[in-house]
Amino acid sequence: MNTYPNAPGHRHVDTSVAAASALAPMLGRLQRMALDAIHDAGWLGLTADELAARLGMDRWSIQPRTSELKRKGLIRDSGLRRPNASGKMAIVWVAA
Repeated sequence: MNTYPNAPGHRHVDTSVAAASALAPMLGRLQRMALDAIHDAGWLGLTADELAARLGMDRWSIQPRTSELKRKGLIRDSGLRRPNASGKMAIVWVAA
């Protein structure tokens, strides 16, 4: 349970390892919050930006949770795309 996606990923750089270690105690809670919000959105789903807004969190804190939840098979790419804050098209995540 101490490996990705059950533990935060990092790039094997001291600052990245430190950030992952600091996040580790909160990871399960953050993943549950993200999964619940995506589930509650139903078939409309959420982009990472929308998920962050819904949870009142910084996008950089919550977007990695989508990668972890996808790897766990709990969410999936809906095939839909919506623009994110930068105007680029973003994946719309739905519960698996």
